[in-house]
Amino acid sequence: ILTGETGAGKSIIIGSVNLALGQKAPKEMIRSGSDYAYVELIFSVEEEKRELLERMDVYPDDDGTLIITRKIMLTRSVSKINDETVTTGRLKEITSLLIDIHGQHEHQSLLYKSKHLQILDAYARSQTQPLKEKISVNYHQYQEVLKALEEMNQDQESRLREADFLRYEIEELENADLKEGEEEELTSSYRRLSHAQKIMEYLSSAYQAIDGEQIGRALHDVTQAAEYDETVAGIRDQLFDAESILSDVVRDISGYMDQFSFDEEAFVQMEKRLDLIHNLQAKYGSTVREIMEKLEEKRKRLDDLEHFDLIKAQKEKEREKTEEKLELLCTELSKVRQSAAKILTEKIRRGLEDLNFIDVAFEMEFRRLEQYTASGFDEAEFMISTNPGMPVRPLGMVASGGELSRIMLALKVAFADKESTPSLIFDEIDTGISGKTSQKIGMKLREISAYTQVFCVPQFHRHPATVY
Repeated sequence: ILTGETGAGKSIIIGSVNLALGQKAPKEMIRSGSDYAYVELIFSVEEEKRELLERMDVYPDDDGTLIITRKIMLTRSVSKINDETVTTGRLKEITSLLIDIHGQHEHQSLLYKSKHLQILDAYARSQTQPLKEKISVNYHQYQEVLKALEEMNQDQESRLREADFLRYEIEELENADLKEGEEEELTSSYRRLSHAQKIMEYLSSAYQAIDGEQIGRALHDVTQAAEYDETVAGIRDQLFDAESILSDVVRDISGYMDQFSFDEEAFVQMEKRLDLIHNLQAKYGSTVREIMEKLEEKRKRLDDLEHFDLIKAQKEKEREKTEEKLELLCTELSKVRQSAAKILTEKIRRGLEDLNFIDVAFEMEFRRLEQYTASGFDEAEFMISTNPGMPVRPLGMVASGGELSRIMLALKVAFADKESTPSLIFDEIDTGISGKTSQKIGMKLREISAYTQVFCVPQFHRHPATVY
């Protein structure tokens, strides 16, 4: 229990823990004159949690130590787990296994009935989670079928118009008879033919430049010099090689020029073919592979339209089958929830009695939604009556702020042996209460401490022994 007068620093401790766990950090948290703020949490992890953490690729030290640090600078912050930098999202995911903070305003979440079903599912997680996973998969399959059926609900005239256009596109692509690599080959040939005159001019100039007597004369002169000085023989040999290479080059240039021909009609046909390919690329895809994939899609769509009635009947059967399976799974989940709700609400009711609620009634009301969701078809809400003879009413309409705080504590007690979160922090759990109720809250906190480590920061300064 952390006690102290207002301003003693209790909130700084809880605030530091929240910052380490990824809470948004205002610049004002950095002490004046300092470049950064730094906070560190050290956890001692037991074997059960070690296994869960290791599944998340988080590995405590051999002695179970896990250190979480956060360095908060003016422009950014860096969080680390055992010296490994992590994102805020991953940090929160990991630390949710280790610590739970019940802040001054957390109980306000009970006002939203959408949270009530989440609380129940968390309580019965071992039973609800496998069913919810199956429902989620089946629900998305169901949605895909519904979407397909919705797309089919176009009028006959629209289907006929679409089918005619598809036939035109398919015929256009089939007649084109595109081949892999054709465009590259045609582009290369087109470029060569469109620059035929320049090619011939450059080759002719090159031919004249190397088909002279200069190399022969140079070879003759160096050979003569070598008769008087053997050291010149190396130059003579190099000229022999050069003459041989240049003779081959001259022969190749001559052969290319002799074979080169320009067919005006072939050039025009090549130009038209390239225009066709580029036009199809603009309409259907940048590569031949993409265009052929698009062709297959259009063939399939045309086949669907031509066999519309049959396919629609098949989709209707698929919808019925998927909906039937979804109904069974959702019904099973609803039964599990309602059974778990009786246990949970009775635990909470007993906890509320211990927290000085006299003749309290606490239930959970279930309603079926008009449509399926990925989490089933249930809508659930906590109902409470704090006065004898009064009917139960929605929790958000009845409970005051102080009552909500005690209800949240009763929830924590009900979850204590379920969640086994290693550490719980209660910040100002005694807000708005005093006397006997305050003492009962202290007893409940002690009860929770049988299962988990509990930090409590009371709102007012009291001697711990007189209250807890």
